[in-house]
Amino acid sequence: MTRLTIAIPSKGRLKDNAEAWFSKAGFTLKQAGGERGYTAELKGLPEADVLLLSAREIAQGLIDGAFHIGVTGEDLLNDLSADLPRDASVIKQLGFGGADVVVAVPAAWLDVNTMSDLEAAGARFRQRHGRRMKVATKYLRLTRNYFAAKSVGEYRLVESAGATEAAPSSGQAEVIVDITSSGATLKANSLKVLDDGVILKSQAALTGSLKADWSQEALGALEKLLSSVEAVESADATRMLVAANPISDSVIKAEGMTPVSATSVLSPSYAAVKNARAIAESGAGPVTILRTDFIFDQETPSFKKFVTNLKSVA
Repeated sequence: MTRLTIAIPSKGRLKDNAEAWFSKAGFTLKQAGGERGYTAELKGLPEADVLLLSAREIAQGLIDGAFHIGVTGEDLLNDLSADLPRDASVIKQLGFGGADVVVAVPAAWLDVNTMSDLEAAGARFRQRHGRRMKVATKYLRLTRNYFAAKSVGEYRLVESAGATEAAPSSGQAEVIVDITSSGATLKANSLKVLDDGVILKSQAALTGSLKADWSQEALGALEKLLSSVEAVESADATRMLVAANPISDSVIKAEGMTPVSATSVLSPSYAAVKNARAIAESGAGPVTILRTDFIFDQETPSFKKFVTNLKSVA
C-alpha cells in the first residue's frame, strides 16, 4: 500500500456524518457506481483511495493492517483488539455516533442493581436451575474483561446474532451487554442498566492502523488531510476582529489576542465580543467580528502524535 487507503462506513447515519465531517474539511466524497458502489474518492485528496465498508469490517481491518485509516466506533475497536495500543491509534474523536456499551438486566429484577448484585443473582440462578445464567452480546471481549474486573463469574456468554435487547424476553439469555444511545430500546424491552454497568462510552473516531504498511506517500496524504481538519477546528474556535484604526499593543497583550496586522487580530471565539469591545473602547473602533473557514498552522499536532505512536510499535 503506497497510497493512503481510507475506510468509511458504507451506509446509515455513520456514513452521512462521516461524509459531512470530511466535507467540512474540504474533501467531498464521490461514490463510484452510485449508491451501491463500495469504492469512492475524496475530491481534494487525490492521493487517497476510499473503501466503503461496515463499521465492524473497518475496525477489524484497522486492527489487521488492511488499510491505513478509517471511521468506526471505539466500541468495536476495543472489543475486536486484544492489544489496541499496538494495533491502532485514535487520531480524532468525531463527536457523533455516541453510545454506551452497558450491562442490562430485566427491570423486574428489583434486587439486582449492581455488578455485585448480578454475581449473587448468578449464584442463586445456578443453584435453582442447575446452569449458569446466560449473557447475550456481540461484545465478547469487552464483556469478559469487564465481568472479570468486577469479579463476576457466574455466567455463560452467548454470542448474539440479531437484536440483543430481545434475548431476555425470547428466553435466549437472562442478561445482555449491548450498545445504547438513549436507553429507549432497553426500556421498551423492560430492561434496566446496572448502576455500575457502563462498560465503555463510545463514539465514532478517525483511527489509524499501526499494523498497516505506511509509505511516505501515505503519511504525506494523511498530514494533508489532518492539517485541513485542524485548520477547520482552529477556525471554529477563533474569530477575526478587524478595526478601523490600528490596535494598540497594550490592548492586544492585555486581552490575550494574536495580531494579524496593524488593524486585525485573532481572538478565541468565546471572548470575541469582549475583546471587540475593548478594542473599540481603546479608540481603534469600529470593530467587526468575522468568522473564518480555515486557519492553518505550521504544525499538525494530531499527525505528529500519530507518527510518534507509529514509531513506538515499529
